[in-house]
Amino acid sequence: MKHCLVTGGAGFIGSHLVEYLLAQGHHVSVVDDESTGTRDNLAAVIRHPNLDYSKGTAADRELIRRKLLRAEEVYHLAAAVGVQLIASSPIHTIEANVYPTEIVLDELGRMHEDGHNVKVFLASTSEVYGKNPKDVYEEDDDLVFGPTTRPRWSYGVSKAIDEFLALAYWSERGLPVVVGRFFNVVGPRQSGAYGMVLPRFVEAALKGVPLTVHDDGLQTRCFAHVSDVVYSMTTLMNTPAAVGRVFNIGSESPISILDLARKVIAAVDPSLDVRFQSYEEAYSANFEDCRSRIPSLARLRSTIDYEPKYALDDIIREVVAWKRQALETGGQK
Repeated sequence: MKHCLVTGGAGFIGSHLVEYLLAQGHHVSVVDDESTGTRDNLAAVIRHPNLDYSKGTAADRELIRRKLLRAEEVYHLAAAVGVQLIASSPIHTIEANVYPTEIVLDELGRMHEDGHNVKVFLASTSEVYGKNPKDVYEEDDDLVFGPTTRPRWSYGVSKAIDEFLALAYWSERGLPVVVGRFFNVVGPRQSGAYGMVLPRFVEAALKGVPLTVHDDGLQTRCFAHVSDVVYSMTTLMNTPAAVGRVFNIGSESPISILDLARKVIAAVDPSLDVRFQSYEEAYSANFEDCRSRIPSLARLRSTIDYEPKYALDDIIREVVAWKRQALETGGQK
């Protein structure tokens, strides 16, 4: 039994992680400012005797210091999320990604120097690859970003800074860190409010309106179920060979966004149409996107026993069922 701190634990991924850790018998402390997450995501476990929930920001040094006193593991998930938020609030994006990570690592570094060995998982993102033109991304590939006049790249750059900082704490101070780069994590509880494509499609389909596909829809992505991602995170944290390394986490099965829309339409209402929208209309004239995001999972598979358990069709059916129930009961919109 361990005591785990999860920043961003009321978010989509964080809430699933918290439930998993509690089910394993661990004590869990959650810090979340509820800016993009919600306490409702933890409704099933909010009164669990092993859960300590605090509404607050991971940028609050005193709060983080108190929560770290008993921690044996830290999962740092608190960050800005979603293309829509990144495009509309680049200042918030940069600050929300960099400042809390600096505080968490600094406090852990102090504890490590005092003999308290606390392992930390840093949640990163495929966005750090920027617009690298490779067909398949490997962890040691170059990071290729667009100009600073394109705010879209601020997210990937700020998360790359997080990675550099975490790995510096490992190399300079011996702080045990594991970095995971998430590729399009999906599943129940994910909101479409910040531009996440699958819940956005499902919400539109259930409302009986056309599904909006940006650009030509031929961009390719790989979608992984949140449960597969949580398994990867927690297993890596229990694997000594993972310390000080970076791992792609997700699925290796690419699909175009247009074909994803068609799958959702087939699952909900085959009579629905697709509506195409330019990036300029959706976001701004300065918006830039990456045509393909496909990870190599070779490093992950060579380090832990990993094989995604959820196929995309199954994920879509699960998200549709969850969202339909949420709409019927007046839950998350």
